[in-house]
Amino acid sequence: MTNAFRVPQVIYSGRGSLQTLSCEAPRFGTKALIVSDQIMSELGYVRRVEALLTQAGIASALYAEVNTEPTDTYVAQGLYVLNENNCDLIVAIGGGSCIDTAKAIAVMAVNDGYIGDYMASRKSFTEQPIPLIAIPTTAGTGSEVTSVTVITNTKDDIKMMIRQPELIPAVAIVDAELTLSSPPHVTAATGIDALCHAIEAYISRHRQPLTDVLALSAIEKIVNNIGKAYADGEDLDAREEMSIAAMQAGMAFTNASVCLVHGMSRPIGAMFHVPHGVSNAMLLPTVMEYSKAACLERLAEIGRVLHFHEGVSSDEQVADAVVRQLEQLCADLAIPNMQQWGIDRERFEAVLDKMATDAIASGSPANHPIVPSHDEIVRLYRKAYSVAFAAAHSRS
Repeated sequence: MTNAFRVPQVIYSGRGSLQTLSCEAPRFGTKALIVSDQIMSELGYVRRVEALLTQAGIASALYAEVNTEPTDTYVAQGLYVLNENNCDLIVAIGGGSCIDTAKAIAVMAVNDGYIGDYMASRKSFTEQPIPLIAIPTTAGTGSEVTSVTVITNTKDDIKMMIRQPELIPAVAIVDAELTLSSPPHVTAATGIDALCHAIEAYISRHRQPLTDVLALSAIEKIVNNIGKAYADGEDLDAREEMSIAAMQAGMAFTNASVCLVHGMSRPIGAMFHVPHGVSNAMLLPTVMEYSKAACLERLAEIGRVLHFHEGVSSDEQVADAVVRQLEQLCADLAIPNMQQWGIDRERFEAVLDKMATDAIASGSPANHPIVPSHDEIVRLYRKAYSVAFAAAHSRS
């Protein structure tokens, strides 16, 4: 079987790698649209990008209104700013929402229709996008290296997962120093998001040897460093490991696909406006428990990489240790379940059918080791709604 493996043209990593922007930007254009959010502006990151572009002789315009999960409204607004200022290059700095928005702007600047037309490959991008340089400030989505964007359809409350090669940024700049500003709850949510990417890439039906190597490396780095980065946001060594791991997980899942966790997560975000990383974390232990028998050897291999096999011998025992550790990790990082988040039970029950339908329509559940029915997805939602992560909440 032939496998394709796609990544950006160039990836810069390491402390201080943001400086490479001044040498990369002139290769792609003469005027850049900076896509970001208000927090990045307040932290001074946008000013640093503007200064580096000016240093390189590149003019810039700014769209910094991406202040929630990415939506079609943000895409339309960003497109307007790009066209009004005749920009021929996009620089995205921020979390996954900023980068996902920038990806959609880049492709829709040169392709016809509405961004949702391209969901589930119903329509293919025919023109090459405006060049995009992606600079993440969180260690989570891996969007800087992926061929995926997730945009909310604000009319129908659907998170549209769009996956096509044209969405891969031209350049990724992964500077862990930019993640020092992430508060603990963001560090936890984005880190679990990256862990979901890596685990799902490893168990996906579309996995391949290259994605396996990246996924396992990412899992090991995240499990060994997320607690350190969460407890001490100034731990730059842990931050760097998390940034590299998130990128590895992004490269793994964009070439192997995500699975059931992501398929079920997107409707939670769309209906109840739960941040993507948090909704993934809410589901991860429940979905892995459900999936255990269908990917026993793979989960056991993860457990052995993490040294969870000491004192146990069978794949069943090691896989069970992995699921228990995921529960404990969510507890240690103060991840809430849906009930604790404040999702009303009556409204939750009223939209379960739509959520399960939307999850299946996203295509991600079909990549899972065991493909659930509509009714099974509803049952998993109900179980995850009030699941208790280990016993740590009662001890804290």
